[in-house]
Amino acid sequence: MSRIAAVAPVLPEYSYTQSEITAELGPLIARSPARRAVLARLHGSSGIGSRHTALPLERYREITSFGQANNIFIEVATKLLDQAMRQALDEAGLTVRDVDFVFFTSVTGISAPSIDGLLVSRLGLRTDVKRLPSFGLGCVAGASGIARVHDYLTGHPSEVGVVLSVELCSLTLQQGDETMANFVATGLFGDGAAAVVMVGANRETGGPTVVDTRSAYYPDTRDIIGWNVGSTGFEIVLTAGVADVIERYFPAGVAAFLADNSLAVPDVAAWVAHPGGPRILDAFATALELPAARFELSWQTLDRVGNLSSSAVLHVLADTIERGVQSRGCGVLFALGPGVSAEFVLLEWP
Repeated sequence: MSRIAAVAPVLPEYSYTQSEITAELGPLIARSPARRAVLARLHGSSGIGSRHTALPLERYREITSFGQANNIFIEVATKLLDQAMRQALDEAGLTVRDVDFVFFTSVTGISAPSIDGLLVSRLGLRTDVKRLPSFGLGCVAGASGIARVHDYLTGHPSEVGVVLSVELCSLTLQQGDETMANFVATGLFGDGAAAVVMVGANRETGGPTVVDTRSAYYPDTRDIIGWNVGSTGFEIVLTAGVADVIERYFPAGVAAFLADNSLAVPDVAAWVAHPGGPRILDAFATALELPAARFELSWQTLDRVGNLSSSAVLHVLADTIERGVQSRGCGVLFALGPGVSAEFVLLEWP
């Protein structure tokens, strides 16, 4: 067993309405007024009111290479995770010297040493801290990070682990890419980060307990979501097939996961769902035969900040913890990523 002691969601300082983002970035993406009108319609139907960006909007026209974008990623990601980790540790009543294990994830930039490595000296982490940087899990990585730190703490019950997630999706902007996938992505994804502090069973703390986890990798879904990496950086792969995967695999998968813990869908008090987009949240509700209101906090996160890739479900988790769950209520946290892959985490509130 492990327990989530604190979650700290953070966002870049620059925030814009969806219409402001469309107006500024539209001419960089679509060449003709007709194509920009299509872009505006897609952005307007995204279910998003505002998003945060790593840079002021007017600076994106200055980025002309992947190298430029990635250098900004390293600078901003390090700053955001510094803030998130300090905040989470403070809320948990711990210090950086207490941290034994760090799981870091991002799919919107690269660095060697990875960002978690850059934080060792910057934060004053112990030099013997164990680190596991991850790339390629995409949107599922926030949930996967909790599951993998839980695995570690099960074997190290007196230790402290931290999940660090940062996604600066705006820096993957592909100028002049008029594909529908890029039109949708530029209206959907936002920038943000989060830190989750977890402790082993031998440490006393509040917060939900991680009871069980399960991973899934669905066959023949490789081309549904992901990146193509080209000379200009990360080119989005995004199709409508994600919703089909959910509706095909989730009913039996979630039912089996819950049954193995002597539970069923009606027993779940809190659904902590990755806010992947309106179609994704609708597909979750359809597959699980739940009213849309059961994913209220996910819808609110989507409206407020957009899809933050791996960080998004952690922002929903923070809101869920803040709202509170009925005494000894259980929750299911889950997300999807490239593959298509999924991760499920069963939580129990004390």
